Amino acid sequence: MLFSSPIFLFLFLPLVLAIYFLCPGPRLRNIWLLVASIIFYAWGEVSFVLLILGSTAMNYALGLRMDRQTEVRDRKWTVAIAVALNLGLLIFFKYANFFVANLNALRHTVQLAPINWEPVRLPIGISFFTFHALSYIIDIYRRKWPAARNPADLALYIFFFPQLIAGPILRWSAIAPQIAARTVNRERFADGIRRFIYGLAKKMLVANTLAVSVDQIFSLSRGLVTPALAWAGTAAYMLQIYFDFSGYSDMAIGLGKMFGFDFMENFNYPYISQSIRDFWRRWHISLSSWFRDYLYFPLGGNRRSPGRTGFNLLVVFFLCGLWHGASWTFVIWGLYHGCFLILERARFGTFLDSRAAFFRHVYTLLVVLMGWVFFRADSLEQAMTFFGAMFGVTRATTSDALFDQIFTGQFAVAMLAGIVFATPVASWLERELGRLLSAGMERIMRVTVVIAEPVLLIALLLISAMRLAGGTYNPFIYFRF
Repeated sequence: MLFSSPIFLFLFLPLVLAIYFLCPGPRLRNIWLLVASIIFYAWGEVSFVLLILGSTAMNYALGLRMDRQTEVRDRKWTVAIAVALNLGLLIFFKYANFFVANLNALRHTVQLAPINWEPVRLPIGISFFTFHALSYIIDIYRRKWPAARNPADLALYIFFFPQLIAGPILRWSAIAPQIAARTVNRERFADGIRRFIYGLAKKMLVANTLAVSVDQIFSLSRGLVTPALAWAGTAAYMLQIYFDFSGYSDMAIGLGKMFGFDFMENFNYPYISQSIRDFWRRWHISLSSWFRDYLYFPLGGNRRSPGRTGFNLLVVFFLCGLWHGASWTFVIWGLYHGCFLILERARFGTFLDSRAAFFRHVYTLLVVLMGWVFFRADSLEQAMTFFGAMFGVTRATTSDALFDQIFTGQFAVAMLAGIVFATPVASWLERELGRLLSAGMERIMRVTVVIAEPVLLIALLLISAMRLAGGTYNPFIYFRF
């Protein structure tokens, strides 16, 4: 069940909200949210519900054990066991097929028979709930927050449906106090609705529209990928993944607010960045900060030699790439970003800082765009095909009919909207108008905004709902994450 599906929007969410506010007290409300979250996950992955419940029970027992331990040595053993078990679960379900496929490729080169292997099915959201579980265990180990005394509290933290399959990645130390006590007032609930609708519009009106053309371009055979198609397809994917991912994050944050929870922001206009360092402060913030706090800093961060700092960055971004998917394209994408971060810590960073803002911005966009080729490509061969087309190394021809089929009017409107709203243009306009207008006019403008925003939200919701009802293309790109 997706946030951008009719059954969620018109049945599941209204029913969950209605019963939630009928429940007296936080304990019953938490139990209801847990039940609703299990139903939400079971709707599409009923066979893996017991897996997540088993993982939750394991982490609950180990968390209580570690919380009671006073000896540092004992606590280290417990946290090591917990981390190993959680990572073992992730490795088996997400990477076993990848390892066996690569091992069989090696065996083939030395003329050995392949390993017989029944492919393992990937549970939706396993990367997210594994990182939530690791945060729980490590936060207890670091004494940031005590272990859950009630197993239902931990289960709600793991299962909570707004963030279960697409993030943002939560921290136990941040969410546990909110599970215990929180309030929902009219202002917070309205803000949640507003954030959800904007996120839904991002997903339905921009990301999904671009996805149609992007998928067409990336499904073309090598002889049909011209430079124009390669550049346009990659640029469109650059916007698609941002509006898809940030749209889901906005919907999750909005849903959290409706139930009284505050989730961390996950995106902060990453395409206005002026370096790759800046990009990773703005892109998928919950993931980059998770790797920083739970891996980069424990490895030593940048407190040691430049060589060790570079090694730490490569380890982090190798694992960041692998976290996104069991494919060499994701690994290369991660290492690619890690290499640019190392370069920006060296003399190139000093050179970059001395350049004009326009140069820094263009450099960052080009580096990020090239990286998205690896991220989107189904194989290294396809990535090389696109790079070859982009730089005129390979020749291809495409018919006018195919161009007309891919580059539709809807595609052009979605690209334009994506370019504009990937920047903080709305807040800039509001700020500039407030500065230019007189005090009397500013009051009029504020009244206009108060009236216009609900109209805009209703319009966006209706248009998105019509797109849903019309059965338009609605891909779920987080399945492999």
